[in-house]
Amino acid sequence: MTEWYPATAVVTGASSGIGAAFAAALAARGCDLILVARREPRLRDLAKELEVAHGVSVRVLAADLADPAGVARVAEVCADPLHPVGILINNAGFATHGALADHAAGQVRAEIAVNVAALAELTHAALPAMVTRDRGVIVNIASTAAFQPIPFMALYGATKAFVLSFTEALWGELEGSGVTALAVCPGATDTEFFDVAGEAASVGSRQTPQQVVATALRALDRRNPPPSTVSGTANAVSSGLPRILPRRTTIRVTRRLVGSK
Repeated sequence: MTEWYPATAVVTGASSGIGAAFAAALAARGCDLILVARREPRLRDLAKELEVAHGVSVRVLAADLADPAGVARVAEVCADPLHPVGILINNAGFATHGALADHAAGQVRAEIAVNVAALAELTHAALPAMVTRDRGVIVNIASTAAFQPIPFMALYGATKAFVLSFTEALWGELEGSGVTALAVCPGATDTEFFDVAGEAASVGSRQTPQQVVATALRALDRRNPPPSTVSGTANAVSSGLPRILPRRTTIRVTRRLVGSK
């Protein structure tokens, strides 16, 4: 793989947490940024901070990725031939906790729209120009939830299983070229994620967003980046257990951990 930075990077979910940490780390490496999230004031504050600290250009794009119109606006930026995007960080996502039967239909649609549809559409928008230039990086934030079914977070786990499978397959399509795709699988992370999902969704000790981003950058800096990486040794170990445990056992364990709170 050729040198992947500096380049213009689009970061979704950039107003806080892992997205903001990615923005800061990429700016420190000389990348110009396009920050995407719903909360424009937060994006503007972060943009000013990064421009002053690192001397890079930072553009703000307020968009709701649960809305097809918002996704279309970001996709247009990702595909702009006059201002090529070299790095796409698909970080935006959220979770709901509780029995699926109790979820509102709008919640179900929005979670799939943000976690799956927007991620796939933005990847598809950015990819052709990267392939033509034979240079580019797509990072999709999956989760350790991708490795097993999770009762009471059934939808979230399934969306992250999609992200992991989709990204690893894309890595296979791109192998040997100057473009790569990486799925990053954090466990519980100290972000605003739990403001939406609730504290009941938290299992195990939490990493910081900076630790997650450092894991991703180490993987990308390798001569041959892997298709996916799990952030944190304990998370890597626990993510391997569903491959060796009986399926019923795995489901029952995750039900006790997540559903009993």
